[in-house]
Amino acid sequence: MKPDLHPEYRLVVYQDTSSDFAFLTRSTIETDETIEWEDGNTYPLAKLEISSASHPFYTGKQILVDSGGRVERFRRRYAKVGVDTERKAEGSAAADK
Repeated sequence: MKPDLHPEYRLVVYQDTSSDFAFLTRSTIETDETIEWEDGNTYPLAKLEISSASHPFYTGKQILVDSGGRVERFRRRYAKVGVDTERKAEGSAAADK
């Protein structure tokens, strides 16, 4: 292999922020944060919004993880679109009569 071509493959801690579940594995991800692991060593920290500890498929429970109000922003953005579509449908139905 050519030197300095591939990223560093090292131990990294992944932490699920919604369930405080963490695991240590190898990765090439670049992170700015570090964490002291159970063995006393310090490792780079990568934060996840969802993992097997919080995903409904693995837990059997439905947990709504709304990161930054995305659902609410979607509803506000498209609320007017739904109203306009309904009015057009009603107007065309009245015109057909």
